[in-house]
Amino acid sequence: MSSLANQLVRAEKEEISRAIRTLLGRPLVSRHDDPAAFDLIRKRRGPLIQWFDYFCGWRLVVEPRQGYARLVKTGPPGPRTASRPARRRRATRAPFDRRRYTLLCLCSAELLTSPVTTIGMLAQRVVQAAAVEPDVPAFDPVRNEERAAFVDAVKLLEHYGAVTAMDGVTDAYLGDEDAKVLYRVDTTRVIRLLAAPVPPSRVTTPATGALEELTTEARYGGDEPTGTQRNLWARHSLVRRLLDEPVVYRDELTETQAAYAASLTGCRLLRRAAEEAGFVLEERAEGLLLVDPDAIATDTRFPDDGSHAKVAALLMLDLLVTAGPVTAGRLDAEAARLLRRFPQWARAYQSDGGGPRLAADALEVLTQFGLARRGADQVAALPAAARYRVGRAVQEDS
Repeated sequence: MSSLANQLVRAEKEEISRAIRTLLGRPLVSRHDDPAAFDLIRKRRGPLIQWFDYFCGWRLVVEPRQGYARLVKTGPPGPRTASRPARRRRATRAPFDRRRYTLLCLCSAELLTSPVTTIGMLAQRVVQAAAVEPDVPAFDPVRNEERAAFVDAVKLLEHYGAVTAMDGVTDAYLGDEDAKVLYRVDTTRVIRLLAAPVPPSRVTTPATGALEELTTEARYGGDEPTGTQRNLWARHSLVRRLLDEPVVYRDELTETQAAYAASLTGCRLLRRAAEEAGFVLEERAEGLLLVDPDAIATDTRFPDDGSHAKVAALLMLDLLVTAGPVTAGRLDAEAARLLRRFPQWARAYQSDGGGPRLAADALEVLTQFGLARRGADQVAALPAAARYRVGRAVQEDS
């Protein structure tokens, strides 16, 4: 019995850790898309809710009847970076621009009014909504580029299960303004897509300060926190960064976060969080890093040959590590050299100005993964880049 009990405990821990990493990789998990993952989250929802609340201050909503689980991830108040943009569900997978985000918000708001709609009715409601909003450009579905942006917004909502096409396909609207597509709307899921501590309906400040009010979490005490609230913010903000960012450098932490990470309590809780979630915590003098051995929580990888920019980034990283800080011009020259050396590779860059474009895209990859930092006139490798340095074989005399 003792051996069986130990096996059951280990199995439960493994299931919880896998579910945590699944939700980190996909904050919205649907029974329709991944029944096995959803059933696991539903089964272990109690410990999962407690883990995310205690270590991250994030809310996990599990709806067994509606068939989805939503991890509501929040960050620090203020504007967000575009490091993980929404992406178009069509072949290009290009990131959303401002227009598509605007149409996404308008579509979401209009979908709340009816459980069933058509693509034409939704488009007309968006036309009307944009017309009465003073800071929103008018929506003109006659124009091809406007219909393309609208389709991208609707397809993303389809991907999240907020709308389901019952008859017809959304892509048909790209070429025909009169295309017929019937949707069923899950209004509850539309509401769940918004991850904000404060509902927009409760924002009272003018537009210039609305974003900060929308993202402010009252649990941390605002401008005059207590000691307990400061420690709570330090724990949550630090774990959030470790889960969201490839590497967290100590010189980028606030004074409160750095003190918490260096304390005995902070070290113990960080190690406990990593162990319970199935991560390996690397603690270095320069910073901290969480590694998922199974890559379940990973949304993008490096090294990876999935794009020319990632390949170029790996090739240029050795230059940054061995030669020290270099100018952007030298990276441009190195990228141009790679293109000349491999003329059949990276054809999208094999044109005038291809070298600087490839270097810029590669540098974006390196900064995204915390491997390089660009200053005023130079690019420098960061400590984590040393693990990707090209090794040299040493032949010993026999």
